[in-house]
Amino acid sequence: MSEGAQVWLSELIWREFYQHLIHFEPKLSKHKGYLEWEKGLRWPGEDAWFERWCEGKTGYPIVDAAMQQLNQTGWMHNRLRMIVASFLTKDLNIDWRRGERYFMSKLVDGDFAANNGGWQWCASTGCDGQPYFRIFNPITQGERFDTQGEFIRTWLPSLRDVPNKFIHKPWMWPHFDGVAYPAPIVDHKTQREITLALYKEAKDQF
Repeated sequence: MSEGAQVWLSELIWREFYQHLIHFEPKLSKHKGYLEWEKGLRWPGEDAWFERWCEGKTGYPIVDAAMQQLNQTGWMHNRLRMIVASFLTKDLNIDWRRGERYFMSKLVDGDFAANNGGWQWCASTGCDGQPYFRIFNPITQGERFDTQGEFIRTWLPSLRDVPNKFIHKPWMWPHFDGVAYPAPIVDHKTQREITLALYKEAKDQF
């Protein structure tokens, strides 16, 4: 079996897995987390941050390019879905349910079970979710999966003249003041520590 076929089969299995969960865990259809300790998780993120995320104006290019693609086409690559979901829940500390609903309002391939499962996987609240201390760095994720910044420049034309060296962190480019693009709304390193504390607080209650 080719690598592409293996990936395709894996995605089909994930889809069936999430359909299975929805059937046996009715609470997932009622906007509840799979893990009990999720009830104690606080989401102190600001509404203005959520709006910036929806609009693709967070100041993190890979996140914003992905959201622009979603808003304009109704589709987003799976890796990008993980990046933007991690950013919303673990950099902006905004409830995964808000992102889940927004995705369903935009995705042309929206499937409730898969969407719910994917969001809870990223938020670390679901069955077999990623460990809560795994927090994607939006800069290094961009550098790894869009090395030359081609995807970013396609969806964020305001960054087309930013050199590759700075395309994933344009605010560090000496000429950034002349670019019509926002500075980061949060500091990733700072938010990571806040997130770790919030998750630990929630888990310690159970």
